[in-house]
Amino acid sequence: MHSLSDYDFELPPTLIAQTPLSERSASRLLQLDGATVTDRSFADIVDLLNSGDLLVFNDTRVLKARFFGIKETGGKVEVLVERVLDTRTVHAQVRASKSPPPGTRIRLAEAFDVIVGERSGEFYTLEFPSDVFELLETHGRLPLPPYIEHAADAYDETRYQTVYAKAPGAVAAPTAGLHFDQVLLDRLAAKGVGCAFVTLHVGAGTFQPVRVENLAEHQMHSEWYTVTPETAAAVQAAKAGGGRVVAVGTTSLRALESASQSGQLQAGSADTRLFITPGYRFKTVDRLITNFHLPKSTLLMLVSAFAGYDNIRAAYAHAIQQQYRFFSYGDAMLLTCQTNSQTIENA
Repeated sequence: MHSLSDYDFELPPTLIAQTPLSERSASRLLQLDGATVTDRSFADIVDLLNSGDLLVFNDTRVLKARFFGIKETGGKVEVLVERVLDTRTVHAQVRASKSPPPGTRIRLAEAFDVIVGERSGEFYTLEFPSDVFELLETHGRLPLPPYIEHAADAYDETRYQTVYAKAPGAVAAPTAGLHFDQVLLDRLAAKGVGCAFVTLHVGAGTFQPVRVENLAEHQMHSEWYTVTPETAAAVQAAKAGGGRVVAVGTTSLRALESASQSGQLQAGSADTRLFITPGYRFKTVDRLITNFHLPKSTLLMLVSAFAGYDNIRAAYAHAIQQQYRFFSYGDAMLLTCQTNSQTIENA
């Protein structure tokens, strides 16, 4: 279970959800507890959680991070902002017929110019002429995942954000949270289920395929996370009271587990390259709400570590047979932690 081919599966293209449902909480929910698979509706989550449990959400907000532009030579360019470094500077992927050298000026969205700086791996430093967040919001396009075949429209701009999104910085949505609407959140609160937030700015690397057969050789992409003292205290209180910590999405789980490497959750902010594969010993998260993930992806490896490799393989086969909707706009799973083991941490 440490080879890339162990995480491949065949998915009929018709099961890749291209558009969201009109009602967020109307999705289906596959509950996986050990080897037991149960088909439910997502709204059933209220019945599946207890008073004293704690839901931990990722409150990152997706940036309008995609631009189309031209170089001074007239060549076409596509830019995807990966991370905002400060109010004028970003790291970005730049697709062009030729790699732009430092000093190149690129006109984006027929509206403003950026200057290309140094290249670091697959990312370029770009200098914006004024406040990055304002220019992104005004001129950028929402960066839907590569397997969604339509260009983002006004409906996507609403539905590809969680209802609680607050901290701008992601280039992909924490999609497990897309199933929650305010009515459902209110029902959970009325039952006594707690709510806390972390921030992890999801990077474009979440869609990048693993390119090595030996997973120990994979270099995980870096993402920035924050766990507040209030969230750390809420997790501690839930645990002390016998409640379960339920991560909403793999990004929330990675933030919580990255901040728990000492053995106990610590508040703070840092970059994480935590790569979770079967054998990892989970330190904080007891249950996980997540969507279905791409073949050969690090996220499929993470859920296999959490719920058990064989259990996940069987659950995915069941989901395909039952025609669940897959990926960002698709249906969800509720997983219970089953496994303990080692972690691969890329420095």
